[in-house]
Amino acid sequence: MEKKKCPQCKNLILKTSPTCLYCGRPNKFITKEYVNKKWSKYNNKNVFDYIFINKYLVFLFLLIITICLLYLVKYHL
Repeated sequence: MEKKKCPQCKNLILKTSPTCLYCGRPNKFITKEYVNKKWSKYNNKNVFDYIFINKYLVFLFLLIITICLLYLVKYHL
């Protein structure tokens, strides 16, 4: 396991640790990868997810429209 010195408190920390155990300063190498993973995760969303946030409301809306159409076909035609 490779170690390096924390630039803020000068204690040895592992290169794979996300933060310094002594002062809490984020490790630059880990935080850059973490941010890139988060950005790629949130940028891959569909337009459908942005428009219809709550899918239960969409389902309920479609169900009501279907019931109304069936009612119109049965009693008015």
